Amino acid sequence: MSTHAAELHALSHSLHAEPEIAFAERRSAAKLTESLSQHGFDVRRGVAGLPTAFDATFGSGELVIGLCAEYDALPEVGHACGHNVIAAAALGAGFALAEVADELGITVRVIGTPAEETGGGKVLMLDAGVFDGVAAAMMVHPNPVETVASPSLAIADVAVRYTGKESHAAAAPHLGRNAADAITVAQVGIGLLRQHLEPGQMVHGIVSHGGAAPNIVPAHTEALYYLRARDLESLRRITARARDCFAAGALATGCTHDVVEISPTYAELAPDAWLAQAYRTAVTALGRTPLSRAEEVLRQAGSTDMGNVTRALPGIHPTVAIDCGDAVNHQPEFAAACVNASADRAVLDGATALAHTAIAAATDADQRDRLLEGVARR
Repeated sequence: MSTHAAELHALSHSLHAEPEIAFAERRSAAKLTESLSQHGFDVRRGVAGLPTAFDATFGSGELVIGLCAEYDALPEVGHACGHNVIAAAALGAGFALAEVADELGITVRVIGTPAEETGGGKVLMLDAGVFDGVAAAMMVHPNPVETVASPSLAIADVAVRYTGKESHAAAAPHLGRNAADAITVAQVGIGLLRQHLEPGQMVHGIVSHGGAAPNIVPAHTEALYYLRARDLESLRRITARARDCFAAGALATGCTHDVVEISPTYAELAPDAWLAQAYRTAVTALGRTPLSRAEEVLRQAGSTDMGNVTRALPGIHPTVAIDCGDAVNHQPEFAAACVNASADRAVLDGATALAHTAIAAATDADQRDRLLEGVARR
C-alpha cells in the first residue's frame, strides 16, 4: 500500500478541499474516476442514471468484490463525515487487489456511490442493478473510535409541506390560514411524542421555509425531518405516529399538508459475520484495537444507505479511528481532523484491512463457495 500512499493522500486532501453535496459531486467523481482509469480500471460513469455515480472494474475472475466509495459532503461543514477518507481508502484497496486479481481469480469493482448524507445513492443503485453479481461489498468509515460491526439506525428522510392562505398579518389576519402555525403545532406534537418513543427511536428536524415576511400570514412552509429507529419495523411505527403529528398541524390551523419522501428509506446495517471477523483480524494485525463486539453494539448509532446493501448481499461497514480530540462526526472540528496525519494513516490502514479481508474470502474455499452461491441465489 505504501506504493500508492502519496497519491491516495493527495486524493483525500483534494476531495476535502473542494466539498460537494449530494448528487453534485462532479469534481469529486471526476478526480476518482481519472485516478482509477490511470490504474487500468475500466470506468463506467453516470451509472444508474446518476451523473456522479460510477462503476470501475479490474480483472475477470468469477468472485466479484465491491468496494464502495462515498464522496459527498455536508452543507456548511464540508467533509465533516470524512467521506474523503472513505473514497481514498476504497481506491487504495482497489489498487492493491488489482495487483493480485488474476492470481486470486477475482474481479475488483470500485463503486462510486453519491449522496449518502441524503438522497440514498446506494439504494438507487441497488434498485438499478448496479450491485448485481457483486459477491461481497465493503467500505470503511472514519470515526472517533475503531469498530468492526457497529449497528446503524434505519431512517426515513421526509419533508412536511403546509399550505394555508396569505393575508395581511395586521389588517386582516382573520382571513389568513397560517402555515407557520401548522409547523408549530406539529413541532409541539413531536416534542410531546418524544416521551413515548420506543428505545432506539429518534425524531429530529428543522424548519427549511417559515414564510416570506412578518407582515404576510405565511401560506407556504416546509419542515425537514429525519425519523430513525433500530430496524425497519420500528421505523414503520414511529413514522406512523410522526405523520399523525404532522396531520395535527394542518387540522389545527385549517391548512392542508403533504409529506414527501426526500430519500429512499435506509435500512439498518446487517454486517456479514465472517467478513467482519476477517476485517477484525486484518485491522488488529495493523496495530489497531477495535472495540469488542459487546462494546460496539452499545454505541450511539447514525444511519447509512450501506445498510440496504448489507441486507441485499454480504457486506461490512467498519469504522477506522482518527485523532479528532473531543469532536464527533458532523462537527467542523471533525472535518479539520479528516486531513490530519491520523486521517492519512486511516486511509492506508483502512485500504489495507479491506484488501486483506477480500483476500481472506477469496482464498478460503468454503467462504468463496458461500459468496458465489449467494450471487447465484439472488
